[in-house]
Amino acid sequence: MEKTRQGRPAPKRLLVVRALPTNQSRAIVQFGPLRLQAAIGKTGRTSRKREGDGGTPIASMRLLGGFFRSERRRAVKSGLALKPIDKKMVWCDAPADPNYNRLVRGQLRSSHEDMKREDRLYDICLVMDWNMTKRVRHCGSAIFFHLIRPGYEPTAGCVAIDARDMIRILPFLNRHTVVRVT
Repeated sequence: MEKTRQGRPAPKRLLVVRALPTNQSRAIVQFGPLRLQAAIGKTGRTSRKREGDGGTPIASMRLLGGFFRSERRRAVKSGLALKPIDKKMVWCDAPADPNYNRLVRGQLRSSHEDMKREDRLYDICLVMDWNMTKRVRHCGSAIFFHLIRPGYEPTAGCVAIDARDMIRILPFLNRHTVVRVT
């Protein structure tokens, strides 16, 4: 367990994601006293996540690390390990591929998602531990905590917040942070 400088256990940080009752693809992310608007999957939340279903998994997912666009943003302060995204980085979303739900460097013939997107969604992109530690084919891939589209458009199953809010909370996030979708 990570310890503070005083030798005490480092505190776990919790981000709670609650869907709005009036819109299945919108949510509120609560982080301590902060309440932030968010977008979630276009089909809302699901307890039976499947590849391509557009749902955000109802689960508690640890933040594993992340990525940022170094040409668009200065180094971002965070307790998480954040790596710059380069043009060779892709995320495999093909269940039959041995690289399923993994970052791959270089070309990939199977279905994948480019990490260096033209839109700004992955200018800061945090990887949540959904189907990562114990991978199961067809149970969903590339479940990230990233930046929103204009108008809080729904995601493909991720959790997305405004860039200003992300910059605001990033310094407080670490490898013990858990995103709990309820």
